[in-house]
Amino acid sequence: MQERIKEVADRIKELRNILGISIDDMSGYLKVGREKYLRYENGEEDIPASVLYEISRKLGVEMSILLTGETPRMHYFTVTRKGKGVSVERRKQYKYQSLAANFINKKAEPFIVTVDPNKTEVQTNSHPGQEFNYILEGSLKLIIRDNEIVLNEGDSIYFDSSCEHAMVALNGRPAKFLAIIM
Repeated sequence: MQERIKEVADRIKELRNILGISIDDMSGYLKVGREKYLRYENGEEDIPASVLYEISRKLGVEMSILLTGETPRMHYFTVTRKGKGVSVERRKQYKYQSLAANFINKKAEPFIVTVDPNKTEVQTNSHPGQEFNYILEGSLKLIIRDNEIVLNEGDSIYFDSSCEHAMVALNGRPAKFLAIIM
């Protein structure tokens, strides 16, 4: 996995340099410190999916280019077979599979997300835009600002993803959900 993180980081660094975007401009745009951004770009720290999405927007490329090094080719449709989505490691307790990596000019990023039961401290994140989550398996506690919402299989939520949020799998079992980031 570390090799894959380094490959993504190298693509980001190369595109940023080609486009003449400074490290300070990129870290400012992402609202992360310069040192943290450099850890991302040097492959020393995994890049959260939400940050990767914002990096792709700043660089003017599809997120899948950063993930795979390949340009999306599909204009009319794309099919992702069960379990074959492009994997995105976000945090140790979250596993993402991109469901439309090969579609060009997407208006949203759909993922299947698996949240493993977590014994460590819950870490919140935020990113520009909106997010829709539909629970496929298990139970999930979604924390948005000071609110805790328990979602079970078949439940869904739509929220402003610029608000600090986090997900916790409940009952000692993984939770799996469809996430669409817009």
